[in-house]
Amino acid sequence: MRRFFVTNLFIVLLLNLLVKPFWIFGIDRSVQNAVGSEEYGFYFALFNFTLILNILLDLGITNYNNRNIAQHNQLLNKHLSNVLSLKLLLFVFYTVVVFSLAHIVRYNQRQLYLIVFLVINQFFLSLILYLRSNISALQLFKTDSIISVLDRLIMIILCSLMLWSSLFSKPFTIEKFVYAQTVSYVIAATIALWIVLKKAGKIYLHVDWQFFIVFLKQSYPYALLILLMAFYNRIDGVMLERMLENGKEQAGIYAQSFRILDAASMIAFLFSGLLLPMFSKMLKEKQDVYPLVQLSYKLIILPVIIFLIVAITYAPQIMNLLYHHNDDYSVAVFRVLIIGLFATSTTYIYGTLLTSNGNLKELNIMAFITMLINITLNLILIPRFQALGSAFSSITAQLFAAIFQIYLSLKIFHFKINKKFLLQLMFILVFTIVTACIVSLYISNWLIGSTIIITIGGLVIIFTKAIDIKMFISVLKSSKTE
Repeated sequence: MRRFFVTNLFIVLLLNLLVKPFWIFGIDRSVQNAVGSEEYGFYFALFNFTLILNILLDLGITNYNNRNIAQHNQLLNKHLSNVLSLKLLLFVFYTVVVFSLAHIVRYNQRQLYLIVFLVINQFFLSLILYLRSNISALQLFKTDSIISVLDRLIMIILCSLMLWSSLFSKPFTIEKFVYAQTVSYVIAATIALWIVLKKAGKIYLHVDWQFFIVFLKQSYPYALLILLMAFYNRIDGVMLERMLENGKEQAGIYAQSFRILDAASMIAFLFSGLLLPMFSKMLKEKQDVYPLVQLSYKLIILPVIIFLIVAITYAPQIMNLLYHHNDDYSVAVFRVLIIGLFATSTTYIYGTLLTSNGNLKELNIMAFITMLINITLNLILIPRFQALGSAFSSITAQLFAAIFQIYLSLKIFHFKINKKFLLQLMFILVFTIVTACIVSLYISNWLIGSTIIITIGGLVIIFTKAIDIKMFISVLKSSKTE
């Protein structure tokens, strides 16, 4: 299973590293630079508002379905026809709730207009994720990898034409950005549906209330977990925009750093997508998951540590490279918020393991406490420190969640604490920090400095044998022979 994981991980990473970084830093960043931080903050707050409520479109269906179909492939045809009907009904429910809340918080006419398209986008995004859960559950990871980047690839083409060609009228507006998303999601969802139908065979959409009730009883713990996680991951931008007089500007500043964090979290998210069906299948067959947990965590967390040290060391240069509108305050927000990458990467490994094992009650308790921590700290810190206060709130909540999930995994699976790896981790951290301090003092060019820090950090990982290179190479070789 480790061999299968590494082989498919390489394919997933290759496709996503080719497409998503260009989307985030080439297109999304260019959109913010084109429309300005305040205008982008206007969009960012509305996007997060619709995203937090996105769970009403899914109610845990995607995660439950991925685990269920991975263990019982024969249920695909029966479940597909019923779930697609259910998702259409949920779309109506989601739309009513979103616009009811939008009127309660008194969004203006322009905000309501944009929410119309954001609601449509969220539906098609939810549909794509559900269809992909079937594809990955069938262990079709290469196909899933292509679908995972398809919407972004289409958006890159459309937004590039609107930003840099003469084919579309100027100036570029945030509305055009949202329209491009709508077109991309519709095309990607159509292709994903076609692929799933080829595997499932003919289906007939119909309303089966008995199936809906039984299915939702199974999936609601996943729904609650996703809702709570959405709150503590996405509430910051909404609270900034609502609580402050200059809320749109502060939400825009926060969005600058959050974009980088989101991009950096992409690789850990891809790990999670591969691991969920693998863990589910292994646990059903009563296989030992510890070797795969160790391998996946080492592969993600060690590069994350090196990246964090480089990002914090050269934060001013990174922000200047990416954004036209930034200052020392933006840099401070970035330095704080990016630390959350360590926590999110940990969550994507251990949280996925616990989800695969069905420990939803424990995860929901953790997520509820994390949400309370984040909201409480935001209420205290935002009025005084604005976006910086929100960044502190976010990383505090994220670190709590990560530590809690490690504790749960140790307790439930009876994993032994790997003291050797902890010592290696601490040594790599301290050694790389010292290296970064020295390099930043004596090397003026930050790109050269970053390269030196990354190279030395990588060599330290190899020399300390934090990752067993011989074992890793043997896994790759054996994957080629099968």
